[in-house]
Amino acid sequence: MARFFVTKDNISESTITIRGADAYHIARSLRMAVLDPVTVCDECGNEYLCTLLRIRDDECIAEIKEVRPGATESPVNITLYMAYPKGDKLETVVQKSVELGASYIVPFESSRCIKRPTEDKLGKITDRLSRIAEEAAKQCGRSRLPKVERMIKFKDLLQRTKDYDLTLFCYEGEGTESLKSVLEGYGRADGNIAVIIGSEGGFSKEEAAAITDSGAKCVSLGPRILRCETAPDYCLSAISYHFEL
Repeated sequence: MARFFVTKDNISESTITIRGADAYHIARSLRMAVLDPVTVCDECGNEYLCTLLRIRDDECIAEIKEVRPGATESPVNITLYMAYPKGDKLETVVQKSVELGASYIVPFESSRCIKRPTEDKLGKITDRLSRIAEEAAKQCGRSRLPKVERMIKFKDLLQRTKDYDLTLFCYEGEGTESLKSVLEGYGRADGNIAVIIGSEGGFSKEEAAAITDSGAKCVSLGPRILRCETAPDYCLSAISYHFEL
């Protein structure tokens, strides 16, 4: 069933209004008809099972038939902090991270990032990544729309690590704990978890020390060195296995 995301101000007691690109997609690409079923999700993780009442290129109206809580979200709220990689790797990271349950994806700049977008390009890049996240959320049946944030500085990353119940710093250097043991020792079935992944060049020793000093758990992702675009999948899959399976 086709799935769309709307804000609460588009939902009334009995109907939902779908506007913009999604309305055009319903009318032109999907060629849907009146009384066809759609699933609409709000900002709170609720799913509205609806049927279409009116279809226009710029606005569609759907009648609410049933409301239920979404059943596809992770029990833990996961934020992925990804050092900006080169090429189009970040697009793949965003897509797969959404599929694997991340609620927020935050690119950041570290000393070994090869690609460093200029400030004037960040808006367009973030908009594109947000569209990729939305399409991935629709495809995999998410009931909340994950958010892609604008790239932040390394110093801002260090400040943010204090906001989480657990911060996992994925690192290939010395002094790491196994990801499995850290997750088993977490002792909760919910909460907020951050995951920090480096770019192609990893992190300098100074950056690694700063991250661990900020309270992050330095964890290993096993004996093999993973590509920067593979590491998020590995870590998020492990989190999903631990909390959901």
